[in-house]
Amino acid sequence: MTKSKQHIVCTVTNDLVYDQRMIRICTALAEAGHQVLLVGREKTSSPPLTERPYQQIRLKIQPEKGKFFYSLFHRALKKWLLTQQKINILYAVDLDTLLTCAQVTQRRKDIRLIYDAHEYFTEVPELIGRPIVKKIWQYIAHYGIPKADICLTVSETLGEVLSQKYGKPFHIIRNVPTPKPISHTPKPEPKIILYQGVLNKGRGIEAGILAMHHIENAQLWLVGMGDIIPQLKTLVAQENLSQKVIFKGHLRPDQLALVTQQSWLGINLLEGQSLNYFYSLANKFFDYMMAGIPSLNMNFPEYRRIIADYPMGLLLSELTPGAIAEKINALMNDPITYQNMVTQAHKAKTVFNWDVEKIKLLDIVTA
Repeated sequence: MTKSKQHIVCTVTNDLVYDQRMIRICTALAEAGHQVLLVGREKTSSPPLTERPYQQIRLKIQPEKGKFFYSLFHRALKKWLLTQQKINILYAVDLDTLLTCAQVTQRRKDIRLIYDAHEYFTEVPELIGRPIVKKIWQYIAHYGIPKADICLTVSETLGEVLSQKYGKPFHIIRNVPTPKPISHTPKPEPKIILYQGVLNKGRGIEAGILAMHHIENAQLWLVGMGDIIPQLKTLVAQENLSQKVIFKGHLRPDQLALVTQQSWLGINLLEGQSLNYFYSLANKFFDYMMAGIPSLNMNFPEYRRIIADYPMGLLLSELTPGAIAEKINALMNDPITYQNMVTQAHKAKTVFNWDVEKIKLLDIVTA
């Protein structure tokens, strides 16, 4: 039970339908008795909102990307927030909504500010080679983070880095799924190697595609949308891999869960040049675990830490098509190791699941 009912407004700049972390967070807060409203964006391609146990509002901003989008979204969100009388907590997700929320709470001293860093925003690959843009986001971080009453993030390593950099303690709320029943129907042939998530720069997707030249009896399914889809489709066509690499587009969370359970292996590939990726603990890593399938991950601190305790996946030290294919082919030829990884995934999901994490979230938010 909560100490008192809070009016909580959560803010994001993405579409609300596919954001599984915010669906879990807002649902947990609403089911605990709080009045929760999630504010996001509406794009031309946005599907209708799914009914949830909390309120949802989408702001329609044109243009839909670039510096003008962020400026216009900031103005629209700030104007809307200042018209709302009943707000006890503003829950800002990442730096792209923190500036707005910090400015509002400076004017409305009765509102508590929570900052939830889903990533190391000032070190994302999109900022590499863009020093002016990076400085703007660094300014926003140094302005907004010290003003937060509570700071959250997704992994121990990232929490340590952010705490040291900004002089604020960061609580860890892992981006883990809700426990789900597992289908025991036979997996299809050819085997599905699954990538789920945003198809953006730095995700190692190109290397994964090229690795399919050397992997038999398998297809690579790419589930999600992103900035580099045209380039990826061109690469697949040029390499004559259209029968082995399948673009599935966006799937709703329930549809994605079924596809993940049908898959044989999940991949979580990232380039190490980005500190955001190096310190990451991606939700897809836990989605694969929850479905009971092994995964191929980069040999980065958080994946190394968890796989040492629960060897439910492989670690990749070199992001090349040859190294990817070598790891996957070795696992295909070792059914005993594969089954052991499945067993470890089922063990791990009793520890890393939303039923555990949401208790921590509720304790922190309502303290």
